[in-house]
Amino acid sequence: MTELILTARVKGAPEAYDPLEMNGLRAEVEWTGRTEAEAGSREAAITIAADEAFEGVIRIALPVGMAAPRFFLPGFIYGTNRGEAPLMVRSNCPRLRGETAFPASPWWMTRSDRLSHSCALAWGGGRLAGLAATPYFLRRDGAQAAWEPGAQGEFSQYAGFGCSLESGEVWYTLGYENAPWLFVDSHDARPRAPLGGNCFALEKGERVTVRLRCFDMPAEDERGLHDALKWVYGKYHESPRRCCDPLEAMRDMAGAVSRDAWLPENHNYSGFVFDRGDHYEYRPLPSITWTNGLSAAVPMLMSAHWLGDGTMRAQALDCIGHIVAHSINGRSGLPFLSEQDGAWSNRGWWYDIQRTPGHAAYLVGQAVYYVLKAYDWEARKEGVRHRDWLDFAKRVIERTERGRNADGEYPYIFSQDTGAGLEYDSLSGAWCLAAAALYCRLTGERAYLPGLLESERWYHGAFIRRQECYGGPLDIDKNIDSEGVLAYIRAARHLHEITGDEALLLRMRDALYYEFTFKFCYNSPVKVPPLSTVGWSSCGGSITSVTNPHIHPMSSSVMDEMAYYLRFRPDAYVQSRLEDTRLWSCQCHNTFDGEYGYGKKGWMSERFCHSEGLLKERWPDGSPASTWFALMPWACGSLLEGLAACVDR
Repeated sequence: MTELILTARVKGAPEAYDPLEMNGLRAEVEWTGRTEAEAGSREAAITIAADEAFEGVIRIALPVGMAAPRFFLPGFIYGTNRGEAPLMVRSNCPRLRGETAFPASPWWMTRSDRLSHSCALAWGGGRLAGLAATPYFLRRDGAQAAWEPGAQGEFSQYAGFGCSLESGEVWYTLGYENAPWLFVDSHDARPRAPLGGNCFALEKGERVTVRLRCFDMPAEDERGLHDALKWVYGKYHESPRRCCDPLEAMRDMAGAVSRDAWLPENHNYSGFVFDRGDHYEYRPLPSITWTNGLSAAVPMLMSAHWLGDGTMRAQALDCIGHIVAHSINGRSGLPFLSEQDGAWSNRGWWYDIQRTPGHAAYLVGQAVYYVLKAYDWEARKEGVRHRDWLDFAKRVIERTERGRNADGEYPYIFSQDTGAGLEYDSLSGAWCLAAAALYCRLTGERAYLPGLLESERWYHGAFIRRQECYGGPLDIDKNIDSEGVLAYIRAARHLHEITGDEALLLRMRDALYYEFTFKFCYNSPVKVPPLSTVGWSSCGGSITSVTNPHIHPMSSSVMDEMAYYLRFRPDAYVQSRLEDTRLWSCQCHNTFDGEYGYGKKGWMSERFCHSEGLLKERWPDGSPASTWFALMPWACGSLLEGLAACVDR
């Protein structure tokens, strides 16, 4: 095991890190645990003593000993965060490159709560190496102490993590820096700030001990990181708070969406609903799915069944039926993505940030998938078969299946004139794969099956195996995210239902494990209201992407797929993650009017700001708020879809 390198930077000093003794500190490092290669890790107990008062950041570096490491800081950096791809894009995020050219840098440092798991890992040359440690410190009995689940004390300071291509190291820090930039969001990057409130403080004569778990283990490919993440999860896991049961949460959220967001003249829900005191303000945000439409209507249909609500069901059927009957573009055979003032087009709210105009596979495939899911639900639960819904799906799938390229990849964008593929290189086409797989399962059609299995294997090798899923949602310029993989998870599930092939379950597990890398394993100490005041838990929620640093609820929509996997392969890790997701999903909405500082009972937005990221919403006094003050039906729909599976079981 490589020796650790300890340095520090004192408040008011230049940006460089110097040996501890130059900053009035000294350290003792005691290694414990097994050292054999098969053990895979050792623990270092590091005690730092202050010979004089210290205020600054202490950095512990672990050289990973790899020629070209791919770093993994879960929720923050995956590989190089596509540092090799063009940088001149609208949505910026931290990228790793050998030179500094915004937004890329050879090294990064960040506060611990920007990561879902408190670790920094690297893979290369058949090895996985890295470190894990406490995400924050407490003050207990007048002294600093590392937090662990169950530890008591007053919050003192966050820790930090980092990595460097230049030195080939991963870093852990007492105190933290956001450097060389802090990305508040993809359009707001702030330069490295002078040391201030981010400092770790020790009084003269004070000592603090931190325990680092240092990993060094064989790993055939990038999926080896999950062995380390399972250890981190077991060490630092905290369950989310228990708020209400799934049926109660469903009743609150679905009731609010039906009551407050339905726009009958639009045959759709309002994308945003704002409570202005004496009236509601609506922002329609028209789309057939993703941020409105079917992503809200189909979960509402599922909820209507469990709640026995005829009005709710009628609204959902109206939305689904309207899209099926009117959205098809006669030239391409694919559904238009948006309707405004009765006119259908592909000019949704995302149009001007979409590099290539046309039908986006992310919405096309997702729309067909949800229509088929609604068809299946209505047939099984209500005994009603909507033949026009099935015909809609068949027509679109016939077109999307012709768009697959020689690799088996579906287009990122289809031509709105011919339906031909215009742009590829993304995971978003996996929604077309999921839709076709579900169609084959429901109808018994097998002509498409060989091609679908070929596509599934290609997506796994190109994206899932590398733990680098990009090209999902249209608003982040093909940066790495957590939601694009949800389509692949669904596709693998339905292909397994058709074939019974055990290998599909294993690859589905790989995709679930990838999504778990974005899913918090502990409850971060949020410092900004309302999340800081209502008792909200981060554990079980998934960071949206390396670009959008907030938690949104889309990952809750695959609770049924997690449960499906467990029916065939008992896995305590997946079982615990499912329970985290269920509990998290039941505590994000208003359980009474104004609980989150806005809105009515059942209201919920998509935005939960667990860190310094995306703190854009403001309270009336101008101070930052950690959520959006709006009801958002698609976000509720993600939770409703997942919770319906919990009720169903």
